[in-house]
Amino acid sequence: MNAPLRKSRPYIFWGQTQSLCETCLKLVPTKIQILDNEVWYEKRCREHGVQSTLVSTDAAYWRLCKDFIKPGDRPLQFQQRTEFGCPYDCGLCSDHEQHSCLALIEITEHCNLTCPVCFAESSPARTKFTPLATVEKMLDALVASEGEPDLVQISGGEPTLHPDFFEILDAVRARPIRHVMINTNGLRIAREKDFVARLAENRRGLEVYLQFDSLQRDALIDLRGADLRKIRQQALENLEHYGVSTTLVATIKRGVNDAEIGDIVRHALTWTCVRGVTLQPVQDAGRNENFDKNTDRIMLSEIRKRVIETGVFGDKDMIPLPCNPESISIGYGLRNGEKVLPLTSLIPQEQLVAVMPNTISPEKYPVLREKFVDLFSLSSGPLNTSERVCELLCCLPSFQVPEGLSYENVFRVTIVQFLDRFNFCVGNVKRSCIHFVTEQGAIIPFDTYNLFYRNGKIDGIRAALRGDTYREATQREEMPR
Repeated sequence: MNAPLRKSRPYIFWGQTQSLCETCLKLVPTKIQILDNEVWYEKRCREHGVQSTLVSTDAAYWRLCKDFIKPGDRPLQFQQRTEFGCPYDCGLCSDHEQHSCLALIEITEHCNLTCPVCFAESSPARTKFTPLATVEKMLDALVASEGEPDLVQISGGEPTLHPDFFEILDAVRARPIRHVMINTNGLRIAREKDFVARLAENRRGLEVYLQFDSLQRDALIDLRGADLRKIRQQALENLEHYGVSTTLVATIKRGVNDAEIGDIVRHALTWTCVRGVTLQPVQDAGRNENFDKNTDRIMLSEIRKRVIETGVFGDKDMIPLPCNPESISIGYGLRNGEKVLPLTSLIPQEQLVAVMPNTISPEKYPVLREKFVDLFSLSSGPLNTSERVCELLCCLPSFQVPEGLSYENVFRVTIVQFLDRFNFCVGNVKRSCIHFVTEQGAIIPFDTYNLFYRNGKIDGIRAALRGDTYREATQREEMPR
């Protein structure tokens, strides 16, 4: 009767993954722990010891994401053979689990800003512009991989500064690419109405992805190095005047602009041309000046909570995106002026449960499930969103589709969390569906590109891995039999 009492661990051991040592960026074994309502990674590096990192503040939502995982869509082609294992074979390799829902084509390193949080480290001092012929080869590589790519985002640097910008836009149009986005800081759009007028001539299937981090001066100085309030206002006025579909994109940093999430969403609803808001927690990559893990990191779960607090979308409306549920949360609604009726609230709860992947009876409403998953996709854009909304609503016998429903009646909020050295997970990155297309025709996930490939760090990593493999093989040969 004197045996010592066993003690329970202070957390739930949920499982195991591989993450990155936050010091040397080596792949390390990682425990997934749930402590109260938080999800933590406990990493163990042989050289740098144990590191504990918070990855979600909402364990219930994090677990819910697992129920939204669906089979990935394979690309038509792979560009890289598997040799070293994920994440060191990006290209895409055959071990990747998802095609390119959204592909970025960077056409310049030049920019008219030097943003303190730029993952591409662009600036006025960088003067490289990718030649049109090279851009066309990049587009051809994407088409070979995808057949009919859903969404191409023209990016940089500041892509609108490229001397062949409209020729590049024509090159996109000349290929079977469904939608195109222009990723821009808005300076040229604000200053040159003629430029916006020409954009409007191409507006079918086109959307402007407008940097819009804050309504406050201090936050803009912190994130962008300049007070851009007047620029943002003028850019939106010009886009509104010419009726160019626009998404406002905010990089969110704790203590800088996270308290403004509701204000940004409500501000978006005051503009007819704005179709939605994308919120991105700052990724620790590139020029991320004075970044402090302990004070500046913010998670998808925290941003989602702030969105719910706006009242525009509720807890049941901001759902995981099925192609990469842990990294992307999205809500769609029907818009009437500044009022939004969330689409998920139109679906009876028992039907909503039925259409979600991996739940009680997905076979019961197969058509409704298919239309729901189609709508909640990064490929929904200017050409087909209203059509997909109508198809979804037509599956609901209790709902009459409004007449004249168009893209202007749709409003969405998307939260996109990219992986970095803190929250990296091999399983998660394998499901990445947002990819860069390189000048060499490689297709690389956003997360790993900024961590390993943009700066050429991967060459040293692969050389070290080859050396390790050689040494292990040599040691095996020398072992006594």
